[in-house]
Amino acid sequence: MQLLFKENKILLFIIAVAVIVSFIIIGGRFSVENRNNTYDIVLDYNEIEAMAAQSEHDILWWLREFKKMGINKVGLSEESMVSLIENTDFPVDAAVMDLIMKDADWQSDYPEDFITELTIHGYDKYDLLIDAASKDIFNFISDGVKERYQPENYFIKETGDGGYIVLDGTAKQTLYSEKYKYMSSDKKGFVEKDEIVSSKLMYVNYGMLPYRIKTIQDAGMDIIPRTASYTGWNDTKYAAAVIKGYEKLDKVPEYMIVGGEGVIGYDDGIETAKEYITDNNVTIGLIENTTQLQNILQFGVNDIVKSTGYNAIRIFSVWDYIQNRYQYYGYEGAKEIENTLFRAVVERNVRLIYFKPIKEFKDQHVYVTDLDEYKTMFANLENRLAKHGIELGNKATVIDQYKVNFWAKLAMALGCVAAAVLLIRSILPISRRLKVALFALGALGAAGAFAVMPGYAELITSFAAAVIFPSIATLFIVRQSKELTDTINRQERLPKIVGSGILILIIGVLISLIGGLMTAAPISSVNYMLEIDIFRGVKLAQLLPLMFFIMVYLAYYGFGESKRYPGNLEYNDLRDMMNASIKIWMVLLGIVLLGIGYYYIERTGHDSSIQVSGMEMIFRNLLEDNLIARPRSKEFLFAFPAVMMLVYTSIRRFKLWPILFGLASVIGMTSVVNTFMHIRTPLYLGFARTGYSLLFGIAIGIIGILIFELGHMLYKKLERQIS
Repeated sequence: MQLLFKENKILLFIIAVAVIVSFIIIGGRFSVENRNNTYDIVLDYNEIEAMAAQSEHDILWWLREFKKMGINKVGLSEESMVSLIENTDFPVDAAVMDLIMKDADWQSDYPEDFITELTIHGYDKYDLLIDAASKDIFNFISDGVKERYQPENYFIKETGDGGYIVLDGTAKQTLYSEKYKYMSSDKKGFVEKDEIVSSKLMYVNYGMLPYRIKTIQDAGMDIIPRTASYTGWNDTKYAAAVIKGYEKLDKVPEYMIVGGEGVIGYDDGIETAKEYITDNNVTIGLIENTTQLQNILQFGVNDIVKSTGYNAIRIFSVWDYIQNRYQYYGYEGAKEIENTLFRAVVERNVRLIYFKPIKEFKDQHVYVTDLDEYKTMFANLENRLAKHGIELGNKATVIDQYKVNFWAKLAMALGCVAAAVLLIRSILPISRRLKVALFALGALGAAGAFAVMPGYAELITSFAAAVIFPSIATLFIVRQSKELTDTINRQERLPKIVGSGILILIIGVLISLIGGLMTAAPISSVNYMLEIDIFRGVKLAQLLPLMFFIMVYLAYYGFGESKRYPGNLEYNDLRDMMNASIKIWMVLLGIVLLGIGYYYIERTGHDSSIQVSGMEMIFRNLLEDNLIARPRSKEFLFAFPAVMMLVYTSIRRFKLWPILFGLASVIGMTSVVNTFMHIRTPLYLGFARTGYSLLFGIAIGIIGILIFELGHMLYKKLERQIS
């Protein structure tokens, strides 16, 4: 160890400076996260109305009850043809002309003067024909069309009882069925075909219905308008009319939750929406994806967020599959929905919940109308969040515009270069001159990257830290295990072995923890905390340290009996490994390890195709309910205990077991860093999670060693009896 410090003083000094810089950056981020401590809830009007229709009370009663729970905002969507047809009793209908024109005598179903004027205006199969059979609904739609859309894009014909409105559509706005095949008599595909089934024009907006506005205001709640905008029907005129509608409300909306394809006015740019948001101090929402990774991409949203100084909040929308988690996993009531909301706020920087009422388990149509279920769920949620210093307020807090200094990022990049050179030197006998050359080359590359492509450079720096520091931890664990093997008698008493295993595990985790901070610090800016940008390469960062472990193991343990210089990767090590006789049990073991490795990598991330079992989720929830943060199962159940088992099996001189436990221990070191790759997750949770994993892992490691020791003693006893 003294030789290590003596030969690498400069590299170690550079690494130390980089680590100190990362601590300073992390400290600043701690302060930002602590101030982001208020969340808010917005109800979805349409679904609350649908729930009320299945209950004994009207929507006004329900809104007032939700207000008593501390919820004072309602999201009111502007009306489209879909919402008017499905969610109101107005006599209105609409269809794409292609569907109407399939009837050869379709023109006879409409007034002659309307057909004449429509023919003069012109029409085709992509247009949308709206039939409004009452004055009220005709006036609402036609006024919305005239105020919002360009005259050349529509045709309006008023009649005595209502009227007709035709919106000019195009092929780009048309919605088709999936392609299907006509089948011949011998069941062979004959021709592929798809059909027009609808149009995006069914979703263009006309404004908010006055009676719904009045209902919300009578309940004493604020309106958060939901406007859906679509390309080709979303210019400055449209945006101005939408804003005019907002200005008629009693109060400026606290939030803008964008619907459809983009922000209002995006066909002409973001300036209209940006000006309204800036002048009125409106907070724009970033709606989290269903995969819990990043946010839904909508035109102009990220541009406005950046241009307004990141005056934005992350929104968790209660998707339909979340609504159906009533009595899920065998829980009573809405416990799992409560868990889902809790995790969104605590773990993912969500500060606005867009709430839709609960539905019966596995039934998309039946709402839960027991008021007590909602009271219990929201009360429990509020109490649990309060323990994390997060409270329900009148307006959600916005993350401060925190940015990482350029020079700080460069210092951390140089620290990663120095650590990489040190890592190479740890297994290869390179000269002092080559070390200097490698560092100089890496430093020049890092500086050039930050000068030419700073965005990519900060991600590369984080990725490098995520690979290098778990590899250093792995190197330390293997090196110390080998050193103990060479210096301690194989019959050493168990307490000393256990103590050595615990110490090595703690130091290894601390090295990885430093790597976690070095990974998080360069990308701790607000754009990452809001998940506008994310860390890339999580799975590769998990794999590379596993590959490095093989080289480290060969460098220290060798392969076979020809190892001459422990600590150096030699040609003999690679030669012996490549020339080894492959036995059937080795092939089977390799298949098992590949399967475990695939499962491990595939389980990483929220977009995994492997689903967590119900039993595991209940276990996770139990830990979550009783601890500050849920420790990672793979860490405390097998990866951390594996470090202690590696030390134990090495000292006892067992064959094969050290390499198996060594591979498992690498997973633990990479997992610690992985915890801090998710920048949206507050730092204190990462520290708490790692601390719990370490404590539980030590306990399970001790139990594992005792079981292994007893099993080995029993095996030896049986062996003596047989012989």
